[in-house]
Amino acid sequence: MSTHPTLTDILTHMGAAGRRLDHMGAVEAGAGNISITVAADADELGLVDRLPEATPGVELPLPAPALAGRTVLVTGSGCRLRDVAAAPEMTVSAFVVDKGGATGTWYTHPERTYVGPTSEFNSHLAVHNDQVERRGVDFQAVIHAQPPYLVQLSHIRGVRSTRDFNRRILRWEPETIVQLPAGVEVLDFMVPGSQTLMENSVRALRDHIIVVWSKHGIMVRSDISPLAAVDKVEYAETGAMYEVRSMMAGGLGEGLTDDELHAVVEAFEVDTDLF
Repeated sequence: MSTHPTLTDILTHMGAAGRRLDHMGAVEAGAGNISITVAADADELGLVDRLPEATPGVELPLPAPALAGRTVLVTGSGCRLRDVAAAPEMTVSAFVVDKGGATGTWYTHPERTYVGPTSEFNSHLAVHNDQVERRGVDFQAVIHAQPPYLVQLSHIRGVRSTRDFNRRILRWEPETIVQLPAGVEVLDFMVPGSQTLMENSVRALRDHIIVVWSKHGIMVRSDISPLAAVDKVEYAETGAMYEVRSMMAGGLGEGLTDDELHAVVEAFEVDTDLF
């Protein structure tokens, strides 16, 4: 019996995640990208049935030795995530990573709408490699998106630290600290697709499931599904929405006090050191 999701399930969930992010206004036009790594090869997933063109020996943007023999599915550069559900073969490709992790066989559809994988593929690949190497996960989803309220908060100098940012977004709903016990990590602005952004994202996502790329967007990971990753983004984005609206109202919103948040942490036995 298969121990991994089917290719159809993976593509369906990627499409559903893309639509939810679009409904949040977090993936305008071709912004945002999704990748999945799964402990299965081309035959096990049946890649050629959906992505029949195989190109061996394609150089990956960075070595990913921990992913050798595994498949990484990724959305294409410039593709609209809202289109993935309706046309997954045209918007998603797959790499089966070779031994050593430097190259892979690239599986695509002849009617694909992209030239190559997302420009953020280096960060996706590095996070997958790091998590598989450290934790041995069989499945992982990684998403980059640009949720408007989280991004707006990251433009405010006085908020742009991990401690202050978390205090701002966690104080509006009791559920948020339960869902995000480690909070989020906030990075300074770094050029999209850069080595610096990649390295800092890998480090940040070891202890958090969401990292904020200041003045740009977020990256989130999940061992369950891309939809589960989006769920976490929704909690963080809702907290950011309340915070921005409170600021617009002159800071009249009180939010939960530290004592109230601590009571929630104790009641739900949340493993956190934030409150």
